[in-house]
Amino acid sequence: MPTTRRPPTHDAAPADPVAVVRSRADALYRAAIECCRQHDRAAKLFGSSDPELEHKHADALCTMCDGSLVELSKAYESAAAHVQLGKDVDWWHKANSLWHASREFLRRHATGDALSKRLSANHPPEQLANLQMEYELEASALLALRHAAEAYRKTRPELD
Repeated sequence: MPTTRRPPTHDAAPADPVAVVRSRADALYRAAIECCRQHDRAAKLFGSSDPELEHKHADALCTMCDGSLVELSKAYESAAAHVQLGKDVDWWHKANSLWHASREFLRRHATGDALSKRLSANHPPEQLANLQMEYELEASALLALRHAAEAYRKTRPELD
């Protein structure tokens, strides 16, 4: 598999803070789109008779995409914390919505995972109801992430 390396930037002049925020928002958008795509792909495999190995790799890809979303969400947060843009900058507002949707999806996903790991073999029915609710909230958060990403993309047509 070919690898690419970026040239070192240690001699480069400091970038425009707004350009840094925008590039991190673009990266967050791409991570969100890929995260949604991989979770959709894994969901289509659920309950199928496909080989277990495929499920294992689909889960690994979802985990990797979730980790990417976490890192890029934090990178956007750190860049955006020091920049103030006007109220008429549409991409800025959509990027912030995307950031919020990313954080909510990651929170819901982590909550569902933690709850499913705590289920015991002799679980009461209430635990299953709670787990079902968490899965539905996670699915709703994934849909919100998809919508926020699409709204951001509309403000940045060059991303197509």
